[in-house]
Amino acid sequence: MKNILVTGGAGFIGSHLVDRLIDDETRVTVIDNFNDFYDATIKRANIAHHLDRKNFRLIEADISDAPTMSDIFARYGFEAVVHLAARAGVRPSLERPLEYEKTNVAGTYSLLEAAQTNKVARFIFGSSSSVYGVNSKVPFSEEDPVAHPISPYAATKIAGEAACHAYSHLYGMRIVCLRFFTVYGARQRPDLAIHKFARLIEEGCAIPVYGDGSTRRDYTYIDDIINGVTAAMSYEESRFEIINLGESQTVELRRLIEVLEEALGKRAVIDRQPEQPGDVPVTFADVTKARRLLGYDPKTKIEEGVGKFVEWFRRSRAGC
Repeated sequence: MKNILVTGGAGFIGSHLVDRLIDDETRVTVIDNFNDFYDATIKRANIAHHLDRKNFRLIEADISDAPTMSDIFARYGFEAVVHLAARAGVRPSLERPLEYEKTNVAGTYSLLEAAQTNKVARFIFGSSSSVYGVNSKVPFSEEDPVAHPISPYAATKIAGEAACHAYSHLYGMRIVCLRFFTVYGARQRPDLAIHKFARLIEEGCAIPVYGDGSTRRDYTYIDDIINGVTAAMSYEESRFEIINLGESQTVELRRLIEVLEEALGKRAVIDRQPEQPGDVPVTFADVTKARRLLGYDPKTKIEEGVGKFVEWFRRSRAGC
């Protein structure tokens, strides 16, 4: 049986990955500190159905606590690490940059050090499309320069990728950094646009729209992301890679709102706000490399994905 560590495994992407791995009868350990970024009961509910399984272990700990990480790695002998734990979000990082540095940079170093000391065979790092900043060239390719981040969050993800490269070079670790593009679906964090907008539209409240609604995002459905992550866990060709995982289609913010209105059967009330510092005008993934190296093949169009999200959203609210 494989022995996998998933950091941030109680979160949105992490809990979906745990579901997939558990179904494959893999031994899964989750490390999560259940911080106050959003309601911890949401994350606990994400993994509650696994707590009694023999091949599941939950450890409540902070990844930036290096001695604790060292002890955990030495005790459990992981074969692979999927590192998804992070302080997330561009706008909050403007207000709490030092917390982002502690978790996203120091935390990543503590995991890499524990992994190399304990001879972990492979390490997957969850990065972000935010690293591309204001990139005038679209779609975004892994070969594009990322030297000019426009938010502390993006800067910490670039630092994490650089740390991964250093450890791969120094210790021969097999590491894949995955740049996620605007992931959505069931269990999406309540602060993210699709979830937040759905709740406000459902309640008849105004939704804040920053700018004129022309910003574009490459919205990627959770099932496609998990397919990419699991493929990266089996990647063997080279010691270090950076790979985009996106849907490779862009959707304007105003079109996203229309799709939500159609799925919910309700009209949105728009509250126009000025553009926000740190936001980028467009994200658009070139997934040529992911197709070639991982067999990645995203299939979920925004209309289908939002429809599935709304089904989950209403079902989860009905159960409250």
